Amino acid sequence: MSVKVSDYVLQRLREWDVEHVFSYAGDGINGLLAAWERADNKPVFVQARHEEMAAFEAVGYAKFSGKVGVCAATSGPGAIHLLNGLYDAKLDHVPVVAIVGQTHRSAMGGSYQQEVDLMSLYKDVASDFCETVTVPEQLPNVLDRALRTAYARRTVTAVILPADVQELDYSPPTHAFKMVPSSLGVASYAPVPADEDLTRAAEVLNSGEKVAVLIGQGARGARAEVEELADVLGAGVAKALLGKDALSDELPYVTGAIGLLGTRPSYELMRDCDTLLVVGSSFPYSQFLPEFGQARAVQIDIDPHMVGLRYPFEVNLVGDARATLTALLPQLTRKKHGAWRKKIEKDTARWWEVMEGRAAVDAEPINPEYVVHALDALLPDDVILAADSGSAANWYARHLRMRGTMRGSLSGTLATMGPGVPYVIGAKFAHPERPALALVGDGAMQMNGMAELITAAKYWKDWRNPQLIIAVLNNLDLNQVTWEMRAMSGAPQFLPSQALPDVPYADFARSIGLGGVRVEKPGEVEGAWRTALDADRPFVLDFRTDPAVPPIPPHADLDQIEATAAAIVKGDSDRGGMIRQGIKAKIQEMLPGHHHREARPAARDDE
Repeated sequence: MSVKVSDYVLQRLREWDVEHVFSYAGDGINGLLAAWERADNKPVFVQARHEEMAAFEAVGYAKFSGKVGVCAATSGPGAIHLLNGLYDAKLDHVPVVAIVGQTHRSAMGGSYQQEVDLMSLYKDVASDFCETVTVPEQLPNVLDRALRTAYARRTVTAVILPADVQELDYSPPTHAFKMVPSSLGVASYAPVPADEDLTRAAEVLNSGEKVAVLIGQGARGARAEVEELADVLGAGVAKALLGKDALSDELPYVTGAIGLLGTRPSYELMRDCDTLLVVGSSFPYSQFLPEFGQARAVQIDIDPHMVGLRYPFEVNLVGDARATLTALLPQLTRKKHGAWRKKIEKDTARWWEVMEGRAAVDAEPINPEYVVHALDALLPDDVILAADSGSAANWYARHLRMRGTMRGSLSGTLATMGPGVPYVIGAKFAHPERPALALVGDGAMQMNGMAELITAAKYWKDWRNPQLIIAVLNNLDLNQVTWEMRAMSGAPQFLPSQALPDVPYADFARSIGLGGVRVEKPGEVEGAWRTALDADRPFVLDFRTDPAVPPIPPHADLDQIEATAAAIVKGDSDRGGMIRQGIKAKIQEMLPGHHHREARPAARDDE
C-alpha cells in the first residue's frame, strides 16, 4: 500500500516525538483523519469542542511540557477559529505548530466554499514560518522547518495542506536541482554573552546598594542561579506573572507578582531600588519599574529582539539565563544583608498577613479572596495551575504561593478570556500523573469552559491521576471590567453589559459524569476544596462569590489595602462609594500627565 502525504505527515510528527495533536474534524483535513485511522491514532488525536479550544490546549500542553504543541483544523472556519489560541502562543513565546487544511488546488482562486486566503490570514500570527504544501516533495522540509522554527524561536508556525495534496502518494525530495532535503531535530544551545559584556554588567550590579531583581518565565531554568545571585547581592526578587512559578514564594525575599495585579512589596522594591536586574522577562509596564534615572539596570534575555525594551538598560546581555548567570556570578561581590534586605523580608511577611486578613473579611455570600486563600495551604506541591483572565487572575496572583515543583500560567500578554479550562486539559495530556486546577470566572466559564468540560469527560479515564479541578468564581458579573469602569470612568456598573445569568455549573458537570458541588457559605469552602482534591474524577466547584470585593492596586499602602475589603461589605453603600472613589483616584494618579506611573488595569502582566 502506498504512503500518502497524509500518512507521511503523521509519520514525521512521530519522528519529532509529537505525542498529541489537538484538533476538531472537518472535510478540509479528511485525508489526515483517514491517515490517523491507518496509523492507529498515533500521535493521539485529541478532540476538543472547538478549534479555538484545540489551540489553547496546544498552548497549555506546550507551556507545561516544554515540548512543541501541535493543533490541526479544517480549511476556512476551522483555520479561522484557531487564531485566538495561536495569538496567545505567539505573544507568550510558546512553541506551537498549526496544521490546517485548504480547498483543492484546482479550486483555489475560484471563490470556492470555505476558501480563505490562509497565507494572508496567517501572515502575522505565523510570521516566522508559514508555508503551503503544493507537491509531496516539499515534505519533509516544510514540516521540519515548522517544528524547528517553533522550538528555536518559541513561536507559532503553520503548515497549510490542500485537501487534494493530502491524498497524493508521498515521494521524497531527490538529489536534484530545486529539491530541498531535510533532517530531523533541533540542536540545544545555551548562548553566553561576551566576557567584556559580563564584566560591564558585574560592575553595575556590584556598585549598587539596593538591588532589585525582576524575573520572568525565561528564568524558570535558572532557579538555583537566581537564588544564589539574590543571596550574593542581598537583593529582593519580584516576578512577572508568567514567571510566577520560576521561584518559590516560600523564600522570604521573593516579593511576589509585579504590576497592577502585583503586591505592595514588589511595588516598593522597584520604587526604592538603585540597581535593577531583569532576567528572562519582557514585562511591558515601565510605570511599575524604577523611575528613569533612578536605577542603573542590566537585562538578560535569550532573544536579541527583546533586549533594551521597557527601561533604559545600561547593559543588555543576550544569553540563556542559567548559562549567563553561571558566568556572571563569579564576578559579583558579596554584599552584607543589611537594612535593604531586612526591609524587603519584613514587608513581604507583612503582605502575606494582610492577604490573610483580607481573606477573612465577611462578604455576601462568599469573599472570593477567601476562596483562593483557603486553597493555598491545600495545594499539592506538584500541582499545575491556570488562571483565566479577569478578577480570578487577581486572586491567583496575590493569594497562591508557589512551592515545590508547582507550575502555573495564564494568558500573559494577550490576556484573552477562555484559556483556563483548556490550559489544564492540555496540561493533563502533558503530565497525566499530576493534579491540575483552573481558577476561572463565570464569564470565561460561560464563554467556553462549560463545553470544554465535555472534553475532560471524554478523556479523563486515560489519565493516571484523575485530579482536574475547575473552580468557578460565580459572582454574576463580568467583574474585572466592572471594576475598571468604576476606577477609570466613575461608572458604578452598566448592567446590560456586565450582568451574567446564574448557571448551575456543578449540576452540568454531574450531568456528564464529572463531580460537582455548589458552595454558597464561607463555612463550606475548605471542605469543598478537600472534596474536590480527593475526588476520583474531574470536579467542578461553583463558588458563589461577592462581586463587591475590590481588586486594590498595589500602590495603595498596606493599611489601606487591609481596610478596604472590610469596608465594602453589603449594607455600607456610602463607605463603599468612598472606597470606589479612592480606587479611582489611586489609579488616576498613575495616568499620563498626573505623575509618572500609568495604569492599564485591563491588561495582564507579560513574562
